[in-house]
Amino acid sequence: MSSRLPICTPDKIERVLRKLDFIEDRQHGSHKVFVRNSDNRTVVIPWHNRDLKRGTVHAIIKGTGLTVDEFFKMM
Repeated sequence: MSSRLPICTPDKIERVLRKLDFIEDRQHGSHKVFVRNSDNRTVVIPWHNRDLKRGTVHAIIKGTGLTVDEFFKMM
């Protein structure tokens, strides 16, 4: 994979999280909180009408416990 993360929208990230058995726990303002009950991981996605910054995408991927390559193979 290239050294730079691809640009992602919040709904693309949400689709991958749902494949990983995360469920939407709640929404607080413009942020959705997803939880996976099997290992109690929590991931927060800023829910805006624009692309997420690369650092934010990286933090979300890190929160899932996957590598960047594994995460983007699921898209």
